[in-house]
Amino acid sequence: MSPTLQAQPDAAITAKARTLAPQLKALGDETRLTLLLLLAERPRSVRELTDATGLSQTLVSHHLTPLREQGLITATPKGRSNIYSVCCDEIAVPVQMLAGLADTARGCETGCA
Repeated sequence: MSPTLQAQPDAAITAKARTLAPQLKALGDETRLTLLLLLAERPRSVRELTDATGLSQTLVSHHLTPLREQGLITATPKGRSNIYSVCCDEIAVPVQMLAGLADTARGCETGCA
């Protein structure tokens, strides 16, 4: 094949990328990723998330919105508040694995082989 001609991506792969890109964008913010990592541990209320992060209720709620919009977390009403949780194991497991990568990267910075 000529170097100037590029192969067209598979339509199914393109569709997956189109779906996945906004979800990854939602995770591209450190605060949202922190919230998702906390929720991957266990379901929590906004109050528990504010206590864990030191962020205001308004800011936590602001960052939960894109995670909900992208279907990464769910909210279950409980009394006057909501309990937030990761939508499914398909999200929780890779997020927890990514958290493990952060630990590995720190170890490599200090000289792992």
